[in-house]
Amino acid sequence: MPDIVEAAMASNMSKLVEAVKAAGLVDTLKGPGPFTVFAPTDEAFNKIPKGDWDMLMKDTVKLKDVLTFHVCEGKMMAADLKEHEYLQALNGGELKIDAKNWHLHRNMKINGASIIKPDQVVDNGVCHVIDKVLMPKMPMEKTMM
Repeated sequence: MPDIVEAAMASNMSKLVEAVKAAGLVDTLKGPGPFTVFAPTDEAFNKIPKGDWDMLMKDTVKLKDVLTFHVCEGKMMAADLKEHEYLQALNGGELKIDAKNWHLHRNMKINGASIIKPDQVVDNGVCHVIDKVLMPKMPMEKTMM
């Protein structure tokens, strides 16, 4: 069974793979885990303005913060997710789960992003494909007065 990185490569999630490599997270996401990953599609990454994307790819600290905001410890299938209101991401941020329509349509949101392909089981956890890149709250830049 493929690990998280191999599954992303096989699913044509080239932007996610490119970002994971640039942030130096390949070894982490190939590690034993288990992890729950909310994996944005290439279309989701394409919604980020090109200038912002280019800047993010050059700032590995912010890029790592964004990517680890998509990962939680443990293996949580969609049925497990619906039992939670919030999850803690690896970067320390909070992910809000909206599963109010789970019983009707099997749709669920995480921080406003729709989970479009839940429960993609991998060797070291599970991936849930989402339609939006999740952005953590960035600390305010300190300004001189």
